Amino acid sequence: MADFSDVRRRFIQSQYTIKNVRRDFHEWHSGRPRFAIWAIDLDCPAMRQQISLANQHLSGLLLDGYCRKPHITLGICGFLSKAPKLTDDYGMAQLQADLAALRNARLKPFEIEIGALNSFSSAPFFHVHESSDGVSALHQCLASSVHGMHADYVPHVTVGLYADTLPAEMVAKRLDAFAHADVHYLVNSISLMRYATAEIGGELTTIADYHFDRMEIEWREPPPFD
Repeated sequence: MADFSDVRRRFIQSQYTIKNVRRDFHEWHSGRPRFAIWAIDLDCPAMRQQISLANQHLSGLLLDGYCRKPHITLGICGFLSKAPKLTDDYGMAQLQADLAALRNARLKPFEIEIGALNSFSSAPFFHVHESSDGVSALHQCLASSVHGMHADYVPHVTVGLYADTLPAEMVAKRLDAFAHADVHYLVNSISLMRYATAEIGGELTTIADYHFDRMEIEWREPPPFD
């Protein structure tokens, strides 16, 4: 995985942030309404507070309306489908493969630390530190043959999306001036989440949780494949 300094160096080298726009990216989803990911759910009071403070600190730089709850993306699933046809559809067979990989990994609870602000060209985020390789192991389990595992995978908690093309060095100084408070979190489950494809930065909803101790999935809403 890429470390904090590597990511910051790449951001500075990009020279400018990427401007995000609010529109329906139909050419991407082709009318498929729901997209799924595997993630660590960090929707807790301490993390919500850090996100809120970071948004205030970066006021004027971010696209309005970003409302996804705090999370760490572990694996990209695809477009939820009862009858998958395209390579980026995600159905029951793909889910069963992911669950088998998770069970074979026999994961144990592990602790992570959410630290300082960093940035990709498109979005600022909180960097994630871990003393074990728990996040990396989860990413390896859930990296599909379609989307692949990324050698430079960076565990992160997105704060928002940049609203304009901005000088990277100026943004980096603003990020460094943020007085963050480290958040410690014990990971003992991960979540299957979905979002509406027509909304950029729209609500992220948990469909189900996979528990390490029971090695079972617990549905929060009816499975989308029935």
